[in-house]
Amino acid sequence: MTVESRKPDDSRHRGLGRGLSALIGDEAAPGKHEPNRHARQVPVAFLRPNRFQPRKNFGSEELHDLANSIREKGVLQPILVRPIAGDSNAFEIVAGERRWRAAQLAKLHDVPVIIREMNDGEALELAIIENVQRADLNAIEEAAAYHELMERFFYTQDRVSQEVGKSRSHVANTLRLLKLPETVKAMVRDRQLSAGHARTLIGVGDAEARAREIIKGALNVRQAERRSESKSRVSYVVTKDADTKALEESTSNVLGLKVQILHKGEKGGEVRVSYRTLEQLDEVVRRLSKV
Repeated sequence: MTVESRKPDDSRHRGLGRGLSALIGDEAAPGKHEPNRHARQVPVAFLRPNRFQPRKNFGSEELHDLANSIREKGVLQPILVRPIAGDSNAFEIVAGERRWRAAQLAKLHDVPVIIREMNDGEALELAIIENVQRADLNAIEEAAAYHELMERFFYTQDRVSQEVGKSRSHVANTLRLLKLPETVKAMVRDRQLSAGHARTLIGVGDAEARAREIIKGALNVRQAERRSESKSRVSYVVTKDADTKALEESTSNVLGLKVQILHKGEKGGEVRVSYRTLEQLDEVVRRLSKV
């Protein structure tokens, strides 16, 4: 079985962002507990996990809590599955793997399912969107899911935002987490670091060491930001070379004001001009206007 890469079909995607309710009816949407007339009972053993499942971590405590609930009340929401070609008694889970795992822990024989025909691409898209909408993914899994939608299905950030019901800035900031070192990503996956903490480490050379400082010091996000900014400024001052210092001095002499050049290598840098009076600011603006 291979996942299809193709341009998205707008007609097929209408309502996809609503998750399960778009395919199996509002009565089976998240949070709804009424019986679904389209559901049928099948043996737990007939179901197979989705190889494209975006969620990689299934917490043991969380599964056992759900299993206890299922023992008492049963599986309240059907599991969405699709037929597996060549085997009439096998179905691949599209959405609801956590319920299936918990049902096994609860020793259930049968579970309610909704069977829908769909290709690999459709199954992957819905699995990603449904998991994100439920907040079942950690920040790194969420970022990887967005990346998958963009790379495999040609989504733009705007489209991802619309489909999963998140702001565009949230999508963009989450995707940036994929730039982190693998060791830091692991800390986010294990929920030792929040997404907010992790964002303060993007592009930082010693990200792993700083991540451990954040965890050890139990810093909040603002404290982590301040520490990152402070260390960055110190780094720039320490590594400032003679050419940069000479350029600072010559520019200061021309303007008659203190000038600092903070070079950040391939990332560019900053030029800071300090003034004491509004007249000095006006003079700087006047000179720049002539450039």
